[in-house]
Parts: sequence; C-alpha cells; structure tokens
Amino acid sequence: MRTPRQVVDYALQRRAHLADLAAGRTTSADACDAGAYLLQAASFHGLPTPTKCPVCRRDEVVNVSWVFGDRLGPVSGSARSADEIARLDDAAGEFTVHVVEVCRTCRWNHLVQSYVLGADDVSGTGRRRRRTASP
Repeated sequence: MRTPRQVVDYALQRRAHLADLAAGRTTSADACDAGAYLLQAASFHGLPTPTKCPVCRRDEVVNVSWVFGDRLGPVSGSARSADEIARLDDAAGEFTVHVVEVCRTCRWNHLVQSYVLGADDVSGTGRRRRRTASP
C-alpha cells in the first residue's frame, strides 16, 4: 500500500466536541447519534481499538474506514476493510479514506482522520507529473 497523502487528524475537534459535552453545551443525544448503517458498518468492517469510548466508558471504540472518490464508481461512499482499501490503492485512481470511531454501545461517533490514497495521475505511479515551461 502506498503512503497516505494529505493526512488530516481531527483530534483537536474531537477534544473540543467532548469538552462541549462535558460542559453541557452539547447533549449526549447529539453526540451519540450513529445511524443504523454506521453501526452495521462498525460490526462488519470495524477495526477494534484499545480505546474506551470517551462517553460511556463501557466498550472500546472501533474504527470504520469509508472510501470516497470519483473513480471508485459504486464503491464510493461505502465502508471497507483494510484489505479492501489496500486492493483499491493498487487498482484505483486517487480516492479519500475517512476513518470514523464508533461506539456500538452508546452510538458515539466522530471523524478521526482522513487521507488520500491511490494513483493521482494516469500513469498510476502515485506521483504528480511535473510540467516544464517551453523555452
């Protein structure tokens, strides 16, 4: 698998969201709103983590990876396992992966990270072509 590009970590946003919850500026109903599709994806495609849920502290969160990209066709917008993402990385054009942590007990969910994979040019090398000016 290629090295992820354009990695964005949402830890500060997560911390702010949890601080709002602790201070009462956000309700637990707003924070714990994972839908049925996300919970199902967490059960089938979730990668277990050792991190306890920051809201209920009863269960460990799982990370669910979602893929998005114009070149992915019907696969775009779906949850995928690490093996499936590695295969897409080898075969597909550029696409984005969004990693969401989910607690299946209290329905907490939050975007943890996003990054870009896949070839970003027609040659499939994963590198951008440089254009040089003509003299």
